Amino acid sequence: MGKESLLAGLSQELPEEFIKEVFSTNTFRIEQIVSKGHCSPEGFWYDQQESEWVLLVKGAGELEFEDGEIIRLGVGDYVNIPAHKKHRVNWTDPEEETVWLAIFYT
Repeated sequence: MGKESLLAGLSQELPEEFIKEVFSTNTFRIEQIVSKGHCSPEGFWYDQQESEWVLLVKGAGELEFEDGEIIRLGVGDYVNIPAHKKHRVNWTDPEEETVWLAIFYT
């Protein structure tokens, strides 16, 4: 059992958003997500079966909700998104990696 880091080995080039499952059980899943200028396609909304708690570890990002609410996140900011609350990634910093820690739970 060795230690790992959410910030180690970040690539300067990210042609696609990077998603890695860090840990999971029957009741929750933890993912590391790395974005660099990536956002959800226009008109796309996540409508998830699970609730999602998201912490922004590095960089900056913006979440948009179907009801029009927009939440800008900086380092250390977090948000809890209930299951089936439609949302999308509206923006991430194009100049540096944005590292998210997402915990999906039922």
